Amino acid sequence: MTILTIHGKIVSSIRKTKKMQIKNINKKLVSRLKISLSVISLALIIGGAAAVHADQYDAQINALNNQNSVVRNKLNGLTTVAGSYQDAISQVQSQINSVESVLAQSVAKQTALAQQINETKAKIDLQKKYLAEDIKAMYVDGHLTTIEALATSNNLSEYVDKETYRTTVQNKIDESIKSIQVQQIALQKQKSELDGLVAAQQQQQKQLADKRGEQQYLLNMNQAQQAGFSREISSNNSQIANLRRLQVAANSRFIGSYSAGSGPTCGGGYPGWLCNASQDSIIDPWGMYNRECVSYTAYKVHADYLAGRNGRDMPYWGGRGNANQWDDNARSMGLRVDRSPEPGAIAVSNSGYYGHVMYVESVNDDGTFNISQYNASWDGRYSTRSGVSVGSLVFIHF
Repeated sequence: MTILTIHGKIVSSIRKTKKMQIKNINKKLVSRLKISLSVISLALIIGGAAAVHADQYDAQINALNNQNSVVRNKLNGLTTVAGSYQDAISQVQSQINSVESVLAQSVAKQTALAQQINETKAKIDLQKKYLAEDIKAMYVDGHLTTIEALATSNNLSEYVDKETYRTTVQNKIDESIKSIQVQQIALQKQKSELDGLVAAQQQQQKQLADKRGEQQYLLNMNQAQQAGFSREISSNNSQIANLRRLQVAANSRFIGSYSAGSGPTCGGGYPGWLCNASQDSIIDPWGMYNRECVSYTAYKVHADYLAGRNGRDMPYWGGRGNANQWDDNARSMGLRVDRSPEPGAIAVSNSGYYGHVMYVESVNDDGTFNISQYNASWDGRYSTRSGVSVGSLVFIHF
């Protein structure tokens, strides 16, 4: 084997060794790169999951609020229709009352007329009795024949007088009977007319009652629908409250790992990861931009809740978190909103385009109070004020 041959093999071996080393180095680099990418991906996934988690709650809450808005519009429409049904029922009831009043008068007349008919009949019976007695008194047995009458008369003149008297009495009987018959006919006619009037009024009363029943049926159906919509709204509100509790719990886990910073803009216990970052560069766990008045007060409400100083945690008000929206948001959640400052309450000013919120630290004997706040001068910094007057402020009590 020549020297050149040996030299060539050595060079070839060196080249192979370098290639193996480079290949190994490349493998290590690729492996390290994969690990780095995995870590980055995991961080993105975790961060993304947190964002999706928060957005998911907010989206569900907004969807339920939108659904409630639609249902409330339907409920308002039903309430308007129910009002028209109620008005119709009131009008029909007024007509029924009027008809019942007239009907009562007619029935009273009907009763009086029936009594008058009975009284007239009693008079007729009595008159017949008297006439019968008169006739019986004229005749011995009431059945004298003409021959018997002549035989019992002393002379023809007496017979004529008796006959004339008998005829006169008979005529009176006939006249009395005719008069009685006329009275009976008149009374029966009045009774027939009055019976017809009463029947017509009773029919009108029934028709109005049926009409009122129809309106009442529609009103009952309307109220049943209203009750259904109210239950749907109540159910949605329960779901919203539950989602907010879950959201607050998630927010508490996020904020629990941070502590207040000591930078120049930190104050009031505001977390350092929020106050040491550039203003409006971070969205806090409640959906507010950092170093804004709303973010600071949201944190104070949350801190008081964790410390047991209030009964409600800070809700997630992202997307509707301007300061001048807070009192309306609080009312919609059933929170107490009034004009009474108390320690731990949130003072809300609705002045300006965004408004302003402050945390009430304490209340003075003269009715003024002391506050802490952020971004009062549009500088994203912490500040305090003493002796603040209530003025036009309102206060939210969590």
